[in-house]
Amino acid sequence: MSVVIYFMCMLLFTLGLYAVVTKKNLIKIAIGIALMEYSISLLLIMLGYSTGGHTPILQDGVRYVDPLAQAMVVSIIFVGLANLIFLTSVCVRMYEKYGTLDITEIRKLKG
Repeated sequence: MSVVIYFMCMLLFTLGLYAVVTKKNLIKIAIGIALMEYSISLLLIMLGYSTGGHTPILQDGVRYVDPLAQAMVVSIIFVGLANLIFLTSVCVRMYEKYGTLDITEIRKLKG
């Protein structure tokens, strides 16, 4: 079962990379970057759990194998949110200045 989830993380990352590399719209590129960030967060959460591993924390019947991965993912989520806000503000400013979100049209413009 875990191999399927690792494959889904890889598929989600590949989908985000595809959006960043091939799409011409700035919003789609920002969504692709966010997808890549979320797939890495999901992968780190999945790596933090191992079947049959030693349980350093056992609370109310719930086993947490590696709390470091969870702490890293919380930090990644906050940094990713700040990154997404920054990219969205850049997209809004580019649309206000150039009137388009197409990167090929923005490259043609001078100024």
